[in-house]
Amino acid sequence: MTAPPPRVAMVAGEASGDLLAALLLDGLQAHSPGLQSHGIGGPQMGSRGFNAWWPSDRLAVHGYSLQVLRRLRELLGIRKQLRERLLADRPDVFIGVDAPDFNLSLEADLRAAGVRTVHFVCPSIWAWRADRVEKIRRSADHVLCVFPFEPELLAQHGIAATYVGHPLAGVIPMEPDRAAARARIGLRDADEVLAILPGSRESEIEYIAPLFFAAAALLRRTRPAIKLLVPALPALRERIVLAARSCGLAGAALEIVSGQSHSVLAACDAALVASGTATLEAALFKRPMVISYRMHPLSWQLMRRKQLQPWVGLPNILCRDFVVPELIQNAATPQALCAATLQWLDARCSAPQKITDLEQRFTALHASLQRNTSQLAADAICKIISNAA
Repeated sequence: MTAPPPRVAMVAGEASGDLLAALLLDGLQAHSPGLQSHGIGGPQMGSRGFNAWWPSDRLAVHGYSLQVLRRLRELLGIRKQLRERLLADRPDVFIGVDAPDFNLSLEADLRAAGVRTVHFVCPSIWAWRADRVEKIRRSADHVLCVFPFEPELLAQHGIAATYVGHPLAGVIPMEPDRAAARARIGLRDADEVLAILPGSRESEIEYIAPLFFAAAALLRRTRPAIKLLVPALPALRERIVLAARSCGLAGAALEIVSGQSHSVLAACDAALVASGTATLEAALFKRPMVISYRMHPLSWQLMRRKQLQPWVGLPNILCRDFVVPELIQNAATPQALCAATLQWLDARCSAPQKITDLEQRFTALHASLQRNTSQLAADAICKIISNAA
């Protein structure tokens, strides 16, 4: 008798989680045609047949901001309804994709009730939140890790894990085609280009975008011909334009490129990037960058107490070195950001070996993260389902 296809429940928060979960669904569906999936997800998951009971953007909050506090009751209500629904009609496995503040507590409740649980993307216990180790141990039967050092770290705490590689390392080419990217955007080969990626969350547009644009305005005083490109979702365009205008960047001074962050990173000479996944993307495109972040002072005080390493940006954490500069919180002034960016731009002529050395470090990093993530993750999940049968 043929076993019925597995039933998988998933929760993915924000656009990045939607993409990661879609990758899992590709692997699971290749392994188990007819697989049924439901829970909280976005359009990428929906295009793969996922039944979204709530859209993933309902979970899109960050940090310790007032936005989180204002929406806490709503988020707790969604989690309670989802838990009750999953316990009433149990899936073969529950997969929490990122969104640890939402997912880990839900996973703990489901696991205590006998539902197998997987968490995809290990929370950054090695950088910020060592206190989450015990919560992960209670919550997840298995953790899928995107960085090679994480399974050994989790094993020290009795947590089963599998390294599946980082999905971005398989999407971004080892040798990006700079000329083709410039042609797509309408740039000349001789143009000097700065990519500006201030983030997409409400708090990032508030605290980081004005800083980056003020730094870019200073930069244009010495390099008036430089091209300033901001990859952004269409929904953020108006807010980004307002932030840029407030810093004196209007009209042709700055170009907003809708939905082409990878083309912009492949095309640029250097990047000014808010700390987060975009810094890893810039590293995989082998681009010099300045990493920065600023948040509400209260959020910063809470976060810095949890910091376990001297680095904040993912490229520096993974290379175990300050391979690119970091300017965080009070150090993130327009003047400092401008000066650090200028050093990279000047190095292309005055110190090309510095650029070559950085590209070599990032190439080695890229190779270490490149795996068949979809298949490895699906294999680990299907093994968990089989062992539970």
